[in-house]
Order: sequence, then structure tokens, then C-alpha cells
Amino acid sequence: MLAFAWDGITSFSVVPLRFITLTGFLIFLATIFMSFYVLYVVFFTDRAVPGWASTVLPMYFLGGVQLLSLGIIGEYIGKIYKETKRRPRYLIEKEL
Repeated sequence: MLAFAWDGITSFSVVPLRFITLTGFLIFLATIFMSFYVLYVVFFTDRAVPGWASTVLPMYFLGGVQLLSLGIIGEYIGKIYKETKRRPRYLIEKEL
């Protein structure tokens, strides 16, 4: 039943693709804000851990950019999928 539910969620909607795009964008923004925090700690306090920022921040940054890129590519694939269904762009309610 879980496989059936998963097919129902992912087969007829682009919402999971938009969720991936949003997640990538949020991780990217969090990395930017975290970079400002790390710069603040390095320049204005003495609590900086050597090597932490240069290791962790690029991983988060690249992960966020990758998720954002995958989400954008997924949006294009979702639009292609909608077009291949060949559904009409409008519905005729009644003919005269």
C-alpha cells in the first residue's frame, strides 16, 4: 500500500519537484546567513574553530545549489510531462 500511495503522490503532481526546489533554495539561503555568522565569529570573537568553516560551509553551499538546480530541471521535466498528456488547455462546458 505504501508503494501505491507513493505512486499516487509522485505520478500526477509536480509538487514534490517544487518541494525540492524550495528545499534547495532554503539551504542556499541558510548557508549565506551562516557565512555571515562565521565571518562575525572570526573577526569579532575568539571562539572560531580552525578549519570548520572552510569545510562545512562549502558542503552546505554546494548541496543547496545542487538541490536548487535539480529542482529547476525537475520543473522543466514536469512541464514536459504535462504537455505530453495532451490534455486540452480549456474545457467546453456546452456547445451552442
